[in-house]
Amino acid sequence: MSLNIYLTFNGNCKQAFEFYKSAFDSDYIAFQTFADAPDTMKVPEDEHYKVMHVSLPVGESVLMGSDSCEAFNGEVICGQNFAISYTPTSRKNGDSIFAKISDGGIVQMPLQDTFWGSYFGQCQDKFGINWMFNMDISNS
Repeated sequence: MSLNIYLTFNGNCKQAFEFYKSAFDSDYIAFQTFADAPDTMKVPEDEHYKVMHVSLPVGESVLMGSDSCEAFNGEVICGQNFAISYTPTSRKNGDSIFAKISDGGIVQMPLQDTFWGSYFGQCQDKFGINWMFNMDISNS
């Protein structure tokens, strides 16, 4: 299991991560734009250039990020543009902790298999902290 930080930007994710990449002398594990999304996501064409997901190793951790997309979440407010990303050890572990963390909060996306090969879900806990649960399906 691990905890990592997930940042959300208003269209400048690529520039921010190029800066972090240079500062930490690291290279991307993953980099996708919304142009890589399946058609079923209905991403507006003028937002295809935005970053859908980026992962950058920093020591033993991974800094992750994306741009906001009008089709899903609109503009981001700095200071509220992060989430804690938890990597469960199994589906059972993820289901159990997700239920506890989201209790009294808001489930934004229930845990489910995704097109990018993860068992993924999002919630906000009762204290207003955003959480992402993300486990590679091949580990389940």
